[in-house]
Amino acid sequence: MEILIASFTVFVLSVFIGFEIIQKVPPTLHTPLMSGSNAISGIAIIGALLVSGGNYTPWSNYLGIAAVIMATINLVGGFLVTHRMLSMFKKRK
Repeated sequence: MEILIASFTVFVLSVFIGFEIIQKVPPTLHTPLMSGSNAISGIAIIGALLVSGGNYTPWSNYLGIAAVIMATINLVGGFLVTHRMLSMFKKRK
């Protein structure tokens, strides 16, 4: 129970700090921030692959597969949005 409370506390604090940081980002830094969050999603995919490939419980395999799918969607969508935003700054021919 203590581990659950400690994990939940870290989660709540990270959500609060993340919200405060993102809220104060100027629009000119949005694209580099998106690229950084894409890198974090890549790390999440690696962690989800490790969990889904481990011999733990069937539930951990299912949750790991779901995490791989969701992180992959987030990663691909983030790269598409970043690519589209960067293409807005290119000179038109």
